[in-house]
Amino acid sequence: MSLDDFLLKDPWWLLALLVLPLVMWLRSRQPVAAILVPFAGQWWKPTLLVQPARMPAFVIALGIVVLGLSLTRPQHLETITDPRQAGHELMLAIDLSGSMLAEDFEIGGQRISRLEVIKPVIKAFINNRPNDRIGLVVFAGKAYTLAPPTFDHEWLAQQVERLRIGLMEDGTAIGDGLGVALSRLEHVKLAADGTVTQEKSQHGFIILLSDGGNNKGLLKPKQSAAIAKSRGITVYTIGAGKDGSAPYPIFDEMGAKIGYRRILADLDEPALKDIAETTGGQYFRVDNTEAVATSFKAIDQSERTQFKALVRRPHDLFLWFVAAGLGLIVWGALLASASERKELTA
Repeated sequence: MSLDDFLLKDPWWLLALLVLPLVMWLRSRQPVAAILVPFAGQWWKPTLLVQPARMPAFVIALGIVVLGLSLTRPQHLETITDPRQAGHELMLAIDLSGSMLAEDFEIGGQRISRLEVIKPVIKAFINNRPNDRIGLVVFAGKAYTLAPPTFDHEWLAQQVERLRIGLMEDGTAIGDGLGVALSRLEHVKLAADGTVTQEKSQHGFIILLSDGGNNKGLLKPKQSAAIAKSRGITVYTIGAGKDGSAPYPIFDEMGAKIGYRRILADLDEPALKDIAETTGGQYFRVDNTEAVATSFKAIDQSERTQFKALVRRPHDLFLWFVAAGLGLIVWGALLASASERKELTA
């Protein structure tokens, strides 16, 4: 057991203890107690040792100090492994570059964009992992955290549904997207009930989906992959879109679709494969709706290994300190009373 196993929930109450030195100073300057405290006549005067006659005042003062400490809500942190906290922490890094509007997928004979086909699959994946803390990073020309890791999967699914192209500068910053996702996987969680859960990075993983090649950002994909490997983070990569050309919608000034033009695929498969291989993950190529669902299902099954979370559960010591403080004050009062009776009979 060490000092790290104890916590003061309301430490600012320590300032209240500064009143005691003031009381002592006032007592030393006046023949009568400046502040009414039970048995104040027994309060000690400056000395290095506590003399027997001054013991009652010392015990009472000690009791008051302990009562003051009780106001800080001292807690003992018990470290346990809780299998009910089993789960993972993961980040989804989704490409929102303009090319994700390409409609080379079909559902029921109708063309659908790359972005729209992955959204329901991502939401199903999130709902299928209730014990995981999941976050969302989006990237195009830059990368941003749209949602930090959270257990509120309903809210997270709403954020996925609101994903739109054009939210940021166009481009494909794969390295930065992965880098931002990595930065969100390192933290300590403090629950609302005061439970502190520490989860090591090797229990986290990232799913990165893109349909292009890295052409923006500060980090290169190889650099981000090396960082992920050094931190024990597994990265699964998904390359979206078909080879060759794909129909790309044209919109008028009001946002209405008025036609199509053809764009060439620029998916950098070697880079996505390298990220996955470097970090111990897997690369998936999805060029149809079934492949999208299959890839997320495969990742879901690969990352089902359970682990026991390290939990530091607080136990409040407030009542113990109150009992000790009152006990000391009562003891001091009894000592003072006995001393007074002794003086009267002397």
